[in-house]
Amino acid sequence: MLEVAVRMEENTKPNVTRVAMVMATIQKRIAGRNLTPGAKLPSVRSMAATLDVSTSTVVDAYERLVADGTILSRPGSGFYVANQAAPFSLSDVGPRLDRAVDPFWVSRQSLEAEEGDLKPGCGWLPPAWLPEDGIRRALRSLSRNSSVALTDYGPPLGLPPLRQLIARRLAERGVEASPDQIILTESGTQAIDLLCRLLLEPGDTVLVDDPCYFNFQALLRAHRASVISVPYTPSGPDIEIFARTVAEHRPRLYITNSAIHNPTGATLSPVVAHRVLKLADQFDLTVIEDDIFADFEHTPAPRLAAFDGLERVIHIGSFSKTLSAAARCGFIAAKREWVDGLTDLKIATTFGGGRLAAELVYHVLSDGSYRKHTETLRDRLSRAMFDVSVRLKNLGIVPWLEPTAGMFLWCRLPDDTDAADLARAALERKIVLAPGNAFSLTQSARTFVRFNVSQTLDPRIFDVLRDVLNS
Repeated sequence: MLEVAVRMEENTKPNVTRVAMVMATIQKRIAGRNLTPGAKLPSVRSMAATLDVSTSTVVDAYERLVADGTILSRPGSGFYVANQAAPFSLSDVGPRLDRAVDPFWVSRQSLEAEEGDLKPGCGWLPPAWLPEDGIRRALRSLSRNSSVALTDYGPPLGLPPLRQLIARRLAERGVEASPDQIILTESGTQAIDLLCRLLLEPGDTVLVDDPCYFNFQALLRAHRASVISVPYTPSGPDIEIFARTVAEHRPRLYITNSAIHNPTGATLSPVVAHRVLKLADQFDLTVIEDDIFADFEHTPAPRLAAFDGLERVIHIGSFSKTLSAAARCGFIAAKREWVDGLTDLKIATTFGGGRLAAELVYHVLSDGSYRKHTETLRDRLSRAMFDVSVRLKNLGIVPWLEPTAGMFLWCRLPDDTDAADLARAALERKIVLAPGNAFSLTQSARTFVRFNVSQTLDPRIFDVLRDVLNS
């Protein structure tokens, strides 16, 4: 089996040297656990015959793998996978970048910020904007009425009433999914993680937008995927480049936001949505549609899952942005053929899931006050979007577009200012910014910054921006 896989992988990458291909193939097999620690590799002669290369090529490849500790040489016996591989480090995957534009930088600085620090670069609402009273009511109700919710595991698919409620909410946006097609997860991030576990092998190609949510990149690194990108426009991915990219690279997955795009705030147009789905069908591409910002919309935008009927599109979401980041609860809506596999993976990685969080979310969502909360929230964000946009423009910081909804402004800095330098300077004054290249796989957003308007209302932020830009 290994020899067949090696030959197939050799033939798919003709531009890579023969020695490097032998090394890369063995490394991929080890990463994918097809070769486990202690397993014996094919002999030099056998490998050379299988790959139709010289024995000296295989010897060279094996010697290099021995030198970096991937395999061991046992004289008189052969070559074996090393028993103690070095721990996998996400920071070692991909090019070494300045820390200010690393995909982890914004998350770390935002999550580790001290009380009183300002966080216009973070991706969540201020606590005062969230329905604290509704959460407290739900907690009191759970504490009085449901000992099972407080102590027991949840069912594998997740709390049935919440899945039914999610199905109804999805139908309001044109996405038809029965409750048995919905799996609850710990978060939107875990939803993507489970899907990557189900659908990807190390080395598979995944397509993302450029710019895109930086944690897409970080999570795909963890799965050792090969990540490529396509430029994003105000109406969706640049469809001509999208078509050329999927034809050339044949990615396994495309991960995107379609309703409110992160970080740009753009909205997918119906025309672009239809062309994306046609290309997905033509090139056997699966789409993961992250709809985490759905409740920020005034009017529902086109959903790929609505047009597609969950054939090639997997729809995911969570409630951390509008309800509580502390109540970790998300969901996957997928075609029935994938539900069993996802359920098994969920059991393997989290067993029963977070029943208490699911019960809490269900109580808040089924309370009539939640809809009033989201209506108020949308209006509040609209006012903040206008106010912050005006104040940024007065500093020469220009929005790439004026979003119709959501909390993000994707802005270009004046005078070719480097956003990473601006972020470092702001951090010294206890302000966390989100520099553009943290979102850009091609590092083509050097002069852009993403602003969360709900976190950019403090006058001190604009004072610091003015000082730094004028220094």
